[in-house]
Amino acid sequence: MGVDNSVTLESFCKNLKIEVIELTEDTMEFDMIGIDASLANAFRRILIAEVPTMAIENVLMVNNTSVIPDEVLAHRLGLIPLNADPKLFEYLSEHDTPNERNTIVFKLAVSCKKGSPRLTVKSDQLKWLPGGSELEMESPTPSAKPRTYTSFSRSQDSMPEFANKPLGVKHQDIIIDKLGPGQAIELEAHAVKGIGKVHAKWSPVATAWYRMLPEVILLKEIKGVDAEKLVKKCPVNVFDIEDVGKGEKKAVVANPRACTLCRECIRGVNEPQVELRRAKDHFIFKIESAGAIPPEVLFTDAVKILEEKCDRVICELS
Repeated sequence: MGVDNSVTLESFCKNLKIEVIELTEDTMEFDMIGIDASLANAFRRILIAEVPTMAIENVLMVNNTSVIPDEVLAHRLGLIPLNADPKLFEYLSEHDTPNERNTIVFKLAVSCKKGSPRLTVKSDQLKWLPGGSELEMESPTPSAKPRTYTSFSRSQDSMPEFANKPLGVKHQDIIIDKLGPGQAIELEAHAVKGIGKVHAKWSPVATAWYRMLPEVILLKEIKGVDAEKLVKKCPVNVFDIEDVGKGEKKAVVANPRACTLCRECIRGVNEPQVELRRAKDHFIFKIESAGAIPPEVLFTDAVKILEEKCDRVICELS
């Protein structure tokens, strides 16, 4: 077919380019040039399912008289983004004891007095407990020393990693519940490290997606009335009018990046004027962080995870 699909390390390194188009606190749009669709999709899947974050996993319910059942309330708490760097924590296995290195403890104690208006419970009312759990476990022997649900050897706020950056929630205004007069919530929430492959609450992104760069080619010069008609046809303003002098105007492709390939520009014409294509090695990539980790850090982490996977494959093959 006259298409060379072979890839060498030298050509890959030479052609690979990353161009950041837009970067905000929670979103990043960038171009990945010189790569295959399989590699772009690998980054997308790693971002969604394999970059670790911290999320609430266990909820110890002391009292809940609100209209939301315990399990639904626990699920809502798990989806709140936490302002905590997962690199500073270890994974908690089923055989491990919750401690200051693998668990973050939050407390929620809210009540609505009788005769008061309805009370909105928001995420800023989740209070960090740096000393660990305050709830005592039931002991089979009354004389035994009381134990809590965690075993912290030191307070987390005394650790240098958290001394200047207290742990908490990323967004303060997320609605958790609404309490009517006489209703109350008292609970303790334990957050641990995990990945989105296990549960979506650990996914660090709201979404991560890509599309191929559109290529819009004018097959001939389009002038005068036809040029104005073409410009008006496009709903996303891909085309523009250029003055060529002597009162003549022609259509030009001004913003091919905005093209959605809706094909409006090629409808209703007797003779082909525009050709629409996609660049097979140029991807427009967008990352929307859930808020806990900046998008540029997420992409760097995804690259490192893919690199570790390649190392494991090479190690196993050797």
